[in-house]
Amino acid sequence: MSVRLDKWLHVSRMFKTRTQATHACELSRILVNGQPAKAHRHLVPGDRIELSQGDWDRILIVKELKDRPVPKAEAALLYEDLSPPRPSADPLARLLRRPPALRDPGTGRPTKKDRREMERWEEAGAAPLPDDDLEDEDD
Repeated sequence: MSVRLDKWLHVSRMFKTRTQATHACELSRILVNGQPAKAHRHLVPGDRIELSQGDWDRILIVKELKDRPVPKAEAALLYEDLSPPRPSADPLARLLRRPPALRDPGTGRPTKKDRREMERWEEAGAAPLPDDDLEDEDD
């Protein structure tokens, strides 16, 4: 028995949809036994799959073939995972992420003038502040 690569990647829960698995194959993000693989390639047990998921490169050995969706616990039994541990998210990058622009609730959609002002603030590297917080409080 053999199963298409895109179908197996979906069944094994490497990708949420079969379309996403097919797209990853089209972008050459999937290697089977060291060779770029197309979605229609048929897998056999023992094949080595290398796939890139963002900043995480995974290495899998096909142990079992299924062509129908299975529960998550059973899906993990379809392959042997030889991947290095997933890299942790960079805490500094998370801190440097800009917060969303602050707007008073209930003010509705920003006008063109408001939007341009917000863009100027964002280009300068700061999130816009609500107008009522800018009052002089020295008095």
